[in-house]
Amino acid sequence: MLDLLLAGGWIMLPLVLSSIVALAIVLERLWTLHKKRVLPAGVLMKALSQQGSTEELNQLRNSSPLGRVLAAGLARRGQGEGRIREALQTAGSHEVHLLEKYLSPLGSIAAITPLLGLLGTVVGMIDVFQQLDLAAGNAQQLAAGISMALITTAAGLTIAIPALVMHRFFLRRVADLVVELEEASQQLLDALTPDQPDPLHLHGDADLKNGSSETVTSTWN
Repeated sequence: MLDLLLAGGWIMLPLVLSSIVALAIVLERLWTLHKKRVLPAGVLMKALSQQGSTEELNQLRNSSPLGRVLAAGLARRGQGEGRIREALQTAGSHEVHLLEKYLSPLGSIAAITPLLGLLGTVVGMIDVFQQLDLAAGNAQQLAAGISMALITTAAGLTIAIPALVMHRFFLRRVADLVVELEEASQQLLDALTPDQPDPLHLHGDADLKNGSSETVTSTWN
């Protein structure tokens, strides 16, 4: 293995570093994006049964991403549907950003490592032909040199393929978690404002009478 790394030349250094970073991101995201850590069982029911005291809100915030979103809504209890929805949207957007953390670097590694591998192969091929020209080498030497030059391409693809697969997997996982976060937020919103008039909604009705209105179609949109 060490011989292959050395044969690949200097380009193997960024490839090895990329593989280490990609592995670290994958392990960290597997741990962080586990459903039980993002959406623990019973958090929604606990939030619905609380009165919104400071201690209860702090416990929710420290429990999970779902708890932080619900705590933001509970903190606006009694302030109208619009205020609660706005708080849920803000907290939800922040949590989604955290769920997507490190996914962009992982995607970049999946895209860049094949190019680095190809660069290593091109540089290696140039070196091979220069050596053959100077030494008037034979076909056997050429074949051996090409084999060594292709090591970086193989290394780049070996890193990129699993990195790309895991990047797509995590994007799908985040999308699924976001859907469940939105559903829980909507349930909390419905529970906190069953028949409560919303000042913002009333303002919207007034705008409608004047010929303009805005319809909110989702808790986070």
